[in-house]
Order: sequence, then C-alpha cells, then structure tokens
Amino acid sequence: SVSSPRRILSFSKNHRKERTSFPGEHGPKPSEVYGFIGSITTVVFTAIFLMWAYVPDRWLHSLGIHYYPNRFWALALPTYFIVTVVLGIMFYIGINLMATPPPTSLNTIFDEFSREPQQKPFSSTEDDESPIKPISDISISHINELMF
Repeated sequence: SVSSPRRILSFSKNHRKERTSFPGEHGPKPSEVYGFIGSITTVVFTAIFLMWAYVPDRWLHSLGIHYYPNRFWALALPTYFIVTVVLGIMFYIGINLMATPPPTSLNTIFDEFSREPQQKPFSSTEDDESPIKPISDISISHINELMF
C-alpha cells in the first residue's frame, strides 16, 4: 500500500500543489515587463543615436563601424518629427474649429442637450437644509444681467 506507485505519484502531486501558491501572485505583470524592456530599448537606441551623431568618424572607424547613415539625418529626423507633431496639433485644432458653430449661431446658446431651470420650488423634508437644485443651463439674459 505505501510502496504502491500510485500512492507515490499522488503523494508527489499533492506535495507539488502544496508548494505552489495563488496563481498570478508571484512574478511580474506583462505591463511591467513591457515597460522595462521599452525603457532599456529607449536608452540603448538613444545612446547609439548620440554616438552616431557626435562621435567623430575616425573613432567610429577605429571601433570597426564603417557603414552608417549620413550625419544630415541626425538633424533631419528630429526636425521632421517635431514639425510633424506641431502640424498634427495645428491640424487637430483646425478640425475642431471647423466643427464649432459660428458665434452668430443659436446653437452656441441652445442645443438638443439644453435644460431649462425648473420653476417649482422644491419641498424639503427638513427645514434646516435646502435641497440642491437639479442641473440646468443659465439663460443668456440672466448672464447679461449679471455681467452688464
């Protein structure tokens, strides 16, 4: 009975189950691993880029590096990237301005989501506290009275 192979096999399975803990408790999360790999890759490529951009040719030749892109691209690539980002932001702002109604349009004052304030006063169950009124839009005439 104790020398049975099934008993030993089941004993080793139970023993193995006892040693493991909750799944996912130990070990890094995939997002942490990807972040670490991404940061290391960024540092390595930045070091390679700076070495290519600033180290003289004779030093690169002494290291055995004979083929590399023209130094023009060391200035051109960051410049193209910055110009692309600036133009993208300007394009985004322009698209939003085109989608905005003109200042003379009544849609800037009222639209399908406008809510008129309720005229009924709310009855409070407690006399000490006043209830908060439901959210609504303030009319333009009221704003003009307050500001002008």
